[in-house]
Amino acid sequence: MTQVLIVEDERPIARLIEMSLSRSGYACTVADDGLKAADLLEDRQFDLALLDIMLPGLDGLELLDYLKPLGVPVIFITAKASVRDRVEGLRRGADDYLVKPFEIEELLARVETVLRRAGKGGHLLRAFDVVLDAPGHLVTQNGAPVELTPREFDLLEQLMRNRGAALYRDVLYERVWGGELTDTRTLDLHIQRLRKKLHWGDKIETVYRIGYRLRKDEP
Repeated sequence: MTQVLIVEDERPIARLIEMSLSRSGYACTVADDGLKAADLLEDRQFDLALLDIMLPGLDGLELLDYLKPLGVPVIFITAKASVRDRVEGLRRGADDYLVKPFEIEELLARVETVLRRAGKGGHLLRAFDVVLDAPGHLVTQNGAPVELTPREFDLLEQLMRNRGAALYRDVLYERVWGGELTDTRTLDLHIQRLRKKLHWGDKIETVYRIGYRLRKDEP
């Protein structure tokens, strides 16, 4: 189930968003300030974050900077309605920007669009010539099955779910191996194997001093 983090200090609005998304099949977690949201991100993985900008603790823009290295797409939901505010939010890295008051139907449409664009909107993930079926634990390339180890599968899933985002080495290690990064060679070796098995030498990119990224542009 798609995990959504809602960070909103106005409880009626937070409750409305939570109820609407839950009825649409999303699993929602609510935080009423930026510091609580940052604590949640230390322990849990989310597919999408909906952020107010004016928040106690950390504001939405500060929290956005925290979320970007994790590869979590962000939609701002805020009363800051000027063109300057919208442009700043989008330039800072938000995937979308919705101004209060808003219609629930519009919010749901934007959530679906951002998740689909980020490769998080369904059970099947697609990139280049590869399709990954997460529930079925199956990877095919041009229709033919690809044999991957469990770690290689999990690593590929992270890259595909966060396509276009530079993922830090320690984040990948935590999500795939479930622990702190103690030996970078383990991650590097699995990346090399994925590149070789999928013939993706130019598609899984090394990001200097950060980690790895799956190219977003199609060949």
